[in-house]
Amino acid sequence: MAKIQLNGKKISILTNISVRDLIKKYKLKEKKIAIEVNGTILPKQSYAKKKLKNNDKIEIVQFIGGG
Repeated sequence: MAKIQLNGKKISILTNISVRDLIKKYKLKEKKIAIEVNGTILPKQSYAKKKLKNNDKIEIVQFIGGG
């Protein structure tokens, strides 16, 4: 198990989980989010490759339409 910070909240995750796995776990739509890992915005094409590790800080922002 690894401990990460997700949107300011400390959570435990399985080791060797990718950002894409985290997105699936929380049932988010990739097209409507932006993800920052340790202060750097992660390109969508890197979601499957980027493995999360202990003490990573993740921020997920969802885009919501309106007017």
